[in-house]
Amino acid sequence: MNKIPRISAQLDENKIFKIINKNFSKLAPTYYKMLSNWFIRAYGVYGDIDKYIILIYLVNKDFIFFRKNGLIVEFETFFKDKTLEIEKINISDISKDLQIPKESVRRKVEELEKKVVIKKIKKKIYINMNAFSPDRVNQGIKEVSTLLHEFNKLLKKENEINKTFEVEEIITSIKKNYSFCWYQFYKFLFVFTNRWRKSVGDLETFCIGMVVMLNHVERQSFRVNDLNMKQFQNSLPEIDDRGVNAMSISEITGIPRPTVVRKLKHLIDNNFLSIDEKKLLEINITGKALKISKDQQDKNILSLSNFTYRVFNQIKIIDSNKDKNDDFIPGYLR
Repeated sequence: MNKIPRISAQLDENKIFKIINKNFSKLAPTYYKMLSNWFIRAYGVYGDIDKYIILIYLVNKDFIFFRKNGLIVEFETFFKDKTLEIEKINISDISKDLQIPKESVRRKVEELEKKVVIKKIKKKIYINMNAFSPDRVNQGIKEVSTLLHEFNKLLKKENEINKTFEVEEIITSIKKNYSFCWYQFYKFLFVFTNRWRKSVGDLETFCIGMVVMLNHVERQSFRVNDLNMKQFQNSLPEIDDRGVNAMSISEITGIPRPTVVRKLKHLIDNNFLSIDEKKLLEINITGKALKISKDQQDKNILSLSNFTYRVFNQIKIIDSNKDKNDDFIPGYLR
């Protein structure tokens, strides 16, 4: 039988931030890959990332309802029904919370209604669950779990924990506690997207920039370096023959090439990217762009630390108090 979880078993949120900050280059490839892939999948649903974010914002209202009432809804249960009842749609609240102009929100909601993604039946509002492919969500869960696994290895390296959960164990825990975990993930995403939408103009532009960033941090020469956040930021302004071009970005993201070219120009004109004579693109943050990027990264790592604290901590607390002969039991995430 499991023991009562000990408060002393939890990891301090500030300590989590320090560990992430100290070892950022070790997490960066997994972190940026998770984000880049999520945005690419989001764009692929409607060809409009904001439209998809409005949809998950409405779903998150149910996650908030579950949380307020002490309910944990498992992954399989959540996707069992064909429709999901949601609260009334408040255009002003969506606009304010997601930092999207009110008329844009109104137009996108109407488009979702025309696609029968959102349905009004008498006084009730439902979301057609066909809009959420379980395979797509499963991929997101796997990538989040991989990031938490990499963080877990850093905790062990720093002697903060003596167990490393396998990716499949973390996936099992997230699915068992799906409504809580994805509430935390969406909360992180909403804050993250609001910041970058304000900085670069729209999320398709950000998605394109992320592909260039990911190309940089996935290089073997970069992976072997052990850099903290400041060192990581200072290592970015360099260009070589490993840059990507507009055609490659279009193929990776699914965004039409003319749109990619137009948005790349915006990123180049604002010094977020550089382009060489071969039309290869690289990170090039100088001046104002450098300050914006560093400020954003610092804030986003704080948000990432909060998300990691909320989700991972429960797994550690439960595991630290179970009998040696017990099998792994996913933590009850509060």
